[in-house]
Amino acid sequence: MGKIIALANQKGGVGKTTTAVNLAASLAVMDKKVLLVDADPQANASSGLNIDITSIKESIYECLINNLPVEQAIKKTEVENLDIIPSHIDLVGAEIEMLKLENREEYLRKILASQKDKYDYILIDCSPSLGLITVNCLTAADSVIIPVQAEYYALEGISKLLVTIKIIKGRLNPALEIEGFLLTMYDSRLRLARQVYDEVKQHFQDMVFNTVIQRNIKLSESPSHGVPVLLYDADSTGAKNYLSLAQEVINKNN
Repeated sequence: MGKIIALANQKGGVGKTTTAVNLAASLAVMDKKVLLVDADPQANASSGLNIDITSIKESIYECLINNLPVEQAIKKTEVENLDIIPSHIDLVGAEIEMLKLENREEYLRKILASQKDKYDYILIDCSPSLGLITVNCLTAADSVIIPVQAEYYALEGISKLLVTIKIIKGRLNPALEIEGFLLTMYDSRLRLARQVYDEVKQHFQDMVFNTVIQRNIKLSESPSHGVPVLLYDADSTGAKNYLSLAQEVINKNN
């Protein structure tokens, strides 16, 4: 039985999609079978894995709105052991279209139920909002990774996300846990970054991953080449950071 992990933070630009793509690829090279679900209308995780989002006909949108069988939406990627359900800009309208549906918060959970036995890990890249699609993601997930940028307003907004998680845990998904808080865009030369790390660690203690994702130019460049950083430059700091994170996730779940 695979584990479904959502990556969520309604604050944009915190490295959520970068983490989704690179953690998925790192788990895959460690011989884990991985499915990445792109649930963000911006579809950056899809384009980051070289999926042509302009010509895609089967995406998570069709699964949610048109009852497309999920198997038809799953695409192979250039990374062995890593598949993806791509996203599409149409997903922006899905929230409105789903408002009239019964049990609208549970659609994604039903869609992914048939895939849990086929993959070791299913990662969901949530959109940077707390709308109905993100509620679907958190209802479908076993746990959630919360990326936190090492900057001044790092903890701003996390309280809203934690309230949302608490509500979903109470009403829709009692088993939902926090997999961990992940510090991203970390620059050890900056005193502020170290202060943010200490503050996050003080707040959330053992729930903070030991791995931090350092600022790294190769990590920033790899999406424009349509590959995870591991395929772009396996010796880069970014690649090593995400391999370390993948190992931490595996160890935690063994």
